[in-house]
Amino acid sequence: MNARALFAADAWLPDGWRRDVLLEWDERGLLTAVTPDADAPAHVPRAAGPVLPGMPNLHSHAFQRAMAGLTEYRGDPADSFWTWRDLMYRFARRITPEGVAAIAHWLYVEMLKAGYTWVCEFHYVHRDVDGQSYPNVAELAQRVVGAARDAGIGLTMLPVLYQHSGFGERPPRDDQRRFIETPDGLLGLLDALARALPEHAGLRYGVAPHSLRAVSDGGLRALLDGLRGLSRVAPDAPVHVHVAEQEAEVAACIGHYGARPVQWLLDRFGVDARWCLVHATHVDAAETAALAASGAVAGLCPTTEANLGDGLFPAGTYLGARGRFGIGSDSHVAVDWRAELRLLEYGQRLARRARNVLSDEAQPSVADRLFAAALAGGAQAAGAAAGALVAGRRADCVVLDAAHPAIAERESAVWLSGVVFGEHGGSPVRDVYAGGKRVVENGRHRGEDDAYARYCAAVAALRAG
Repeated sequence: MNARALFAADAWLPDGWRRDVLLEWDERGLLTAVTPDADAPAHVPRAAGPVLPGMPNLHSHAFQRAMAGLTEYRGDPADSFWTWRDLMYRFARRITPEGVAAIAHWLYVEMLKAGYTWVCEFHYVHRDVDGQSYPNVAELAQRVVGAARDAGIGLTMLPVLYQHSGFGERPPRDDQRRFIETPDGLLGLLDALARALPEHAGLRYGVAPHSLRAVSDGGLRALLDGLRGLSRVAPDAPVHVHVAEQEAEVAACIGHYGARPVQWLLDRFGVDARWCLVHATHVDAAETAALAASGAVAGLCPTTEANLGDGLFPAGTYLGARGRFGIGSDSHVAVDWRAELRLLEYGQRLARRARNVLSDEAQPSVADRLFAAALAGGAQAAGAAAGALVAGRRADCVVLDAAHPAIAERESAVWLSGVVFGEHGGSPVRDVYAGGKRVVENGRHRGEDDAYARYCAAVAALRAG
């Protein structure tokens, strides 16, 4: 059998569902041909159900997966994002390099099983528990890159610049000492990482200034200027930043800079298609229009934003202005792109007291519109040749279970609606190919037993500590 090809009776291409699609790829895992209305070659495996492109996950803090479910109690009368952050910092202080690797590996297995085939890792734990650099300054980032390689998922590694504890260059708190870097230190870390593990078809590098409260104006400029001088990192390297997630953050930015955070960033830093503004929850009408016009991607993480009580991004207005977005699982209280798209729409329904808010005249199916937009925005934010079944992109394919109730006995026109909005129990994802390699077969990842055992050991060690 041809190990570099797959025949699908039904596949979702950029123009929608097509019949009898032959997918072929090269030794790098990049598609060389996508041929609809093809005859089924005898030597090519047949997909066991309809085929979708793999979904990029544009925002991940891998270590936080081990926290999921541990903060769902009121420990403070004014429980909020900020009190949750204090708990997260305490958790991060105890994690070891081995724990980072084990948690990330298991998370990436979970992502693949859910149909995510690429992830952007917003990685900000750099130092040891005392705030000192490891002998290998890229130790923890290298562990995460190795975890992605072992799981088989595509990765955009985004080492994070974290300088200060708040606007006005406030000194870091003691519980932030594992995150703190200078622009030069962060660039040195990235260069060392790219030297040890060079970019390839399944690995990209970029940078992530953590937020406007944690990175100064000068620090951000130094980071971007220095990035252009790194020969081992592509000149179009992605830039991701947390922005306007909390109303208190917006107020503090106005107090310090005299401007709202998204508008300040757009006015001063030439934000363009390389950028991903993560959350951007609290934007006014002018910022919404300007962000849409910039060509940048809004990185939306609806399950985490709901879990933390962040608020609702004005998705209807933004999409109406042709804004680009992608989805991320962020703190990983859920690892399921279907849940992210569902909650994105449901949040708008609750706010507007209307249905099918994020559809439009060109695409009346909410699921189809959001799926297509999240694929395109996620691939753009990742700086990756991903997110579509077309020649030149990665052979990232999700094979759905043809017998799943969301699909069985239904017309193809409503398959995505069933998958996104129909909660029938059990995942509809059957098989997953990432870069042309089948990493999930009949719902099981090839290495999930070992990955889960090491994850459980890492979590036990964290809780014991």
